[in-house]
Amino acid sequence: MTNASWLYDITILLYSLSVLGYFIDFLQNNRRANQFAFWLLSIVWVLQTAFLVMQIIEIGGFPILTPFEGLFFYAWVIVSLSLLINWFFRVDFFVFFANVLGFSIMAINLFATREQASSLLTEQLMSELSIIHITMAFLSYGAFSLSFIFSVMYLIVYQMLKGKKWSKRLRRFGDLSQLEKLSYLCSVLGVPLLLLSLILGIVWALLKVDQFSLLDSKVIISFFVLIAYSTYLYQKVARDMEGKSLAMWNIAAFLIVLVNVFFSGTFSDFHFWYV
Repeated sequence: MTNASWLYDITILLYSLSVLGYFIDFLQNNRRANQFAFWLLSIVWVLQTAFLVMQIIEIGGFPILTPFEGLFFYAWVIVSLSLLINWFFRVDFFVFFANVLGFSIMAINLFATREQASSLLTEQLMSELSIIHITMAFLSYGAFSLSFIFSVMYLIVYQMLKGKKWSKRLRRFGDLSQLEKLSYLCSVLGVPLLLLSLILGIVWALLKVDQFSLLDSKVIISFFVLIAYSTYLYQKVARDMEGKSLAMWNIAAFLIVLVNVFFSGTFSDFHFWYV
């Protein structure tokens, strides 16, 4: 267990207060609560980054080989990308929805083992190919997560407009075209990252894994994720699909991502370090 466990506990406490502040703003359109929540979230990102650096120093490598490390990095990616998008595009309520997801991942991670990977396992996996493969996979999952959130926001706005529920809250969601565009851009970022991750992972497995098979559960589901999001992009670009149908497709594709992150490793023959 890392010596920085206390930092993780403080981080998740501040994270919960940040999400609470965003929730109050969502219910009451309270700008003061929004600003308080934003600054708390900024502190959370700093603490997450410090925790990540401390893990790197402690194990002498990039900490991404265990369930705890992997999910923590996934949550860090979501916070980082949400702050970045909020800086450039300023979509109200986006950070709230994004960090409900990020906080949920960190809360789930409390139940993951915090033990470090064995020295033998670390020696087997700690190669440039494997580390870049895993890192790029989680970066793609982070991009898909934000794409999913924009699609959820799109459907909420769509239903509010359909029900003629005009309010200040509706204006703060942003317009449908902006939400659809941002969802699309996040998927455009995620697909090549996942493709490169799969290519590097297969090359690494062919070199290092004796019984590697493309029929492994995690490999198969990873390709399903790639196909689902590639089809989403195809429908958007080539067939000019838009609106509710495209948002629903995106949400369904993200459910496959969740299966891949949380469940597929359990049935994998060689992703044995991440179960």
